[in-house]
Amino acid sequence: MPTHPEELVRSLSKAAPSSAEIADWIRAQIRSSRLVPGQRLVEVDIIRQTGGSRFKVREAFQRLAAEGLVDIEEFRGASVRSASPDEVRQLYQARALLEGLCARDFCRRASDADREKLARLANEMEACIDSSSPEKFSGLNAQWHMLLMRGAGNTVIEDLVKRLSTPVHHLLFGTFYRGDRLHEAVADHRLIMEAISAGDADAAELAMRRHVENGHRFLAGLDRAMHID
Repeated sequence: MPTHPEELVRSLSKAAPSSAEIADWIRAQIRSSRLVPGQRLVEVDIIRQTGGSRFKVREAFQRLAAEGLVDIEEFRGASVRSASPDEVRQLYQARALLEGLCARDFCRRASDADREKLARLANEMEACIDSSSPEKFSGLNAQWHMLLMRGAGNTVIEDLVKRLSTPVHHLLFGTFYRGDRLHEAVADHRLIMEAISAGDADAAELAMRRHVENGHRFLAGLDRAMHID
C-alpha cells in the first residue's frame, strides 16, 4: 500500500477505492500536514479527490474515528482531531511505562535473530538521519519499536501501545520528525541497544522510559515556543 500522498492519489485513480484505501489517503494528508488538527473533512471534497463513494468516505471517517484521528459530531460532520497538551502528556506517560516494560522483557526473552534485526534497524536509522527523509526515518522507527514489542512477547502491551501511539504519531508527524529530534532519538536508541547488548534489563527499561519522555519534552517545548508572544 503506497504511503506518500501523491502515490496514494495515483493508486486511487485506478479503481473505485475501498474505505480502507480512502482512510489511508486521509492519514497521508494528516501526516503531510495537508490536513491539520481541527480542520473539517468535507465529504464532497474527499469524494472528488479520491473518487470514492459517499458511503465509503463515511466508512473511512468511522475507521479513523476508531483510531482517534478524527472526531465525528452530529450536525457538524467529521474533522481532524486536535490533541490537547494534557492529553498528549497522559499518552506519553502511559507509553513510557509500557514501552519500558517491553524493553525489559526484550532484554530477557528476545531471540538472537530479533536482537540482530533490532540492531540493524537502529543502524539504518542512524544512516538516514541526514537524508531529509522524515518518512523513511519514521518507517524504520516504527519497525524498530514494533520489533522490540513483539520480541518482548507481551501482546497485551503491544496492542495498548499501538492504540496510544497512533493519534500522536499521525497528528504531530509534521512537527516531530525534524533534525534536532532525530539526532536525539538516535542517541536514545543507542543507549537502549547498549543496555540490551549488555543484558542489563533494568538499564534497558530506564533508557526506554527516558526515550519516550524525551519525545514528550520535545513536543512540549515546541508547544511553548509557538505560544510565546
